[in-house]
Amino acid sequence: MYVSADEIKAQAVAQGFNLVGITRAVPSPTLAAYERWLEAGMNADMGYMAREDRLARRRNLNVILPNVQSLIVVGFDYAQYIPKSLLEDPSRGRIAAYAWGIDYHDLMLPKLKALGKWLRTRLQHDYAAYVDTGAILERSHAQQAGLGIIGKNTMLINSRRGSQFFIGEILTTAYIESDSPHRETMCGVCTRCLNACPTDAFPQPHVLDARRCISYHTIENKGSIPIELRANFGNWIYGCDVCQDVCPFQRFATPTQEINFTQTDIERIAPRLSDLLALDKEQFAQRFAGSAIARIKHERLLRNACVAAGNSGDRALLLRLEKLLTHENSIVQEHTAWGMGRLSV
Repeated sequence: MYVSADEIKAQAVAQGFNLVGITRAVPSPTLAAYERWLEAGMNADMGYMAREDRLARRRNLNVILPNVQSLIVVGFDYAQYIPKSLLEDPSRGRIAAYAWGIDYHDLMLPKLKALGKWLRTRLQHDYAAYVDTGAILERSHAQQAGLGIIGKNTMLINSRRGSQFFIGEILTTAYIESDSPHRETMCGVCTRCLNACPTDAFPQPHVLDARRCISYHTIENKGSIPIELRANFGNWIYGCDVCQDVCPFQRFATPTQEINFTQTDIERIAPRLSDLLALDKEQFAQRFAGSAIARIKHERLLRNACVAAGNSGDRALLLRLEKLLTHENSIVQEHTAWGMGRLSV
């Protein structure tokens, strides 16, 4: 049975995806640049990125799915508008917008699998589905599928909806007509994202050094946050949106229609630091159940909150911090001491 690209796209939209494009299942055109990035150590402690088995998959998608022919790449909006005055309140911890709702993996992967199964019943072809968990340079493949361009901040940017959308993909052994790649650049001479980064994490356009990135340190880094960077973290406690927020194309961001990604509880968007510093493990688990934040676990969130408290200028938080000086986790103790020292100056 023949299924056209338009039929597949219509089915993807029916599943709730806001963007969909199709491209050949060939190595990413940015693969060499990615490997140079790894050689420079800019992946920080994310050693899994440089594992030989994962590199083999990026170099040849047939390692993931034998006889793979096509990639169906989708986008799912998560943009939501909250007053900046609330997000930037130094007494609150700021969370990246993608983590305000439920964990996106839990919502998107079942939808992708449903699309893959629909395709398989019609074409009798195998498929594999990923939501940023596979060894795939998905932003590059998304650009090849026409979803947008990779901006100087390394984010995929769509000219009509900015960059606040999740990416997922289906690899299939079916041959499907491809879309044209998006044009090479839309950024021109603009460098707002590079200039706005609080920790100077962009050594050059299109290159992000994770060793200086707030998102990396608040989410992926399991150890100590470099002392020389902490004062520049502001009130970020999970991720960072600065380089997206300042992008001119962000003004076109489409508010999500997915109820599971919308959030009206301000305590899930920008919780009070005083509350976070008092959370125990059980309370943390209850408060962030079903959220991407749950993945960093209690101690890492405490560590991040201690840094944000130190940057808050709110000496009333000293009492909360003092109670953490004897915390069982030495990393929490270290960052507590730093936060207290900064508030005591």
